[in-house]
Amino acid sequence: MKEIKQIIKAYDQARAEGKRTALATVVHVEGSSYRRPGARMLITENGELTGAISGGCLEGDALRKSLLVIMQDHPMLVTYDTSDEDDAFIGVGLGCNGIIQVLIEPVLATVRQNPVELLRKLAEDRSPSVLITLYSLENRRDRAQGTGILLKEEGGWTKEEDPLSLHGALVKEGQTVLQKQESAFRQYRSENSELYAFIEYVPPEIKLIIAGAGNDIFPVVDMAGILGWETTLIDGRPSYANKQRFSSCNIILGEPENALDKVETDHRTAVLLMTHNYNYDKTLIKQLLRRKVKYIGMLGPRKKRERMFGELREEGLDVPEAPENIFSPAGLDIGAETPEEIALSIVSEIKAVFTGREGRSLRDHDGRIHEEGKKTYATDKNKINV
Repeated sequence: MKEIKQIIKAYDQARAEGKRTALATVVHVEGSSYRRPGARMLITENGELTGAISGGCLEGDALRKSLLVIMQDHPMLVTYDTSDEDDAFIGVGLGCNGIIQVLIEPVLATVRQNPVELLRKLAEDRSPSVLITLYSLENRRDRAQGTGILLKEEGGWTKEEDPLSLHGALVKEGQTVLQKQESAFRQYRSENSELYAFIEYVPPEIKLIIAGAGNDIFPVVDMAGILGWETTLIDGRPSYANKQRFSSCNIILGEPENALDKVETDHRTAVLLMTHNYNYDKTLIKQLLRRKVKYIGMLGPRKKRERMFGELREEGLDVPEAPENIFSPAGLDIGAETPEEIALSIVSEIKAVFTGREGRSLRDHDGRIHEEGKKTYATDKNKINV
């Protein structure tokens, strides 16, 4: 989501300066690559880049092709085969061993629902979204290609065009992806051509709520900011929790009994208790156990957690023996000692929880690092005729 917001900001700046732009999107990957489908980069006519579609190895060539797209006002699908060891530029020089399909499309300010405007709609709230992008392997300059449909639970937005009358079928597939919360790929055949659809599920960014505003909070806030997480601080001390110390955070001043009433939580919310105040943490966790929060992290030893849960049970609260969403002591076991190392440990654990990973070494990971999206275009029987 951070990359999307940066692209929107760069587009607004380019438009204010009268510069034309193009949007490059990774729409499909076979094998390995640095970025996965959904990675984006905005290119201006004077060569400014925002976002990334690789680790830096594809951007130069994508820039040159984007300038052509901008000049001709015509989309283009580009294939980068990094598995070709006979290709000194795209193959052995990169070592990614994958085939990457990148769609480059012009972004026209005169089009009301152009690709960046759809991204703007996507990012304006915390609703899960589905973004649908069409591309063609048969005709890599097919004008029907592009990012054209955005779906949310409360409605949808689309470009004015309805290529090959696919709108109904695409919306139906998009609604399925929205329900399953899993991106997918589909192939559509008409009488004259074929189009592929990258149906991308985009969850809202992680919202991080930190109880506490001591000095050990700074590296956590910094790392969360780098990742683009929305961060809110809760504390009862105005001399600690203020905009002078934490300019990038939302600040909530209050006692633990009512502080959480001022903040909304959802399925993409993580709460971190770092007050170093037992009673403050206990009051907060008593309320948090009634909310659907996926991650609740608490500093301190296991004895603190066991004592706290025991007291809450004595007060009549139904606390499971081992709540799945309670992480105490918080953080992954990386041997952290300093505040910065502890912050790295905790932020990594939060990321692992929200992606459903164990946080183990990639060296010991069997199979692919990235999960492949669901594909249904390998054979004719899986093609959808329209």
